[in-house]
Amino acid sequence: MTHRILIVEDQADIRKLIRMTLEFGEFEIHEAQDGESGLNKAKAVRPHVMLLDVMMPGLLDGYQVCQRIKQDPELRDIQIIMLTARGQATDVAMGEKAGADAYLVKPFSPLELIDRVEAIVASRSPG
Repeated sequence: MTHRILIVEDQADIRKLIRMTLEFGEFEIHEAQDGESGLNKAKAVRPHVMLLDVMMPGLLDGYQVCQRIKQDPELRDIQIIMLTARGQATDVAMGEKAGADAYLVKPFSPLELIDRVEAIVASRSPG
């Protein structure tokens, strides 16, 4: 089974790094560059896992996107990994409050990213 992953990150180089890291796995990868398009793309492709940057330009930051997805009965099963350069306890607490399933602090290693995504995918897979 191919798992759909949505990368929501405003910096193209970081999106590219994440895409290249995940291309080795059995993943169907989708991308968005801001909160609004990330939310729309989540509704359209129904990803299994969403890698969601916290600080993005536009109307919605990562916390707001996370909160909206987790409050939507049709989308709340999406596993959300927040990506942030700010790893303070308050940031993590905000992510948890918004409903994030996991947290990765930038800069993270590609190996750490793959481990986290695969662990979440494995925990979601039936049997």
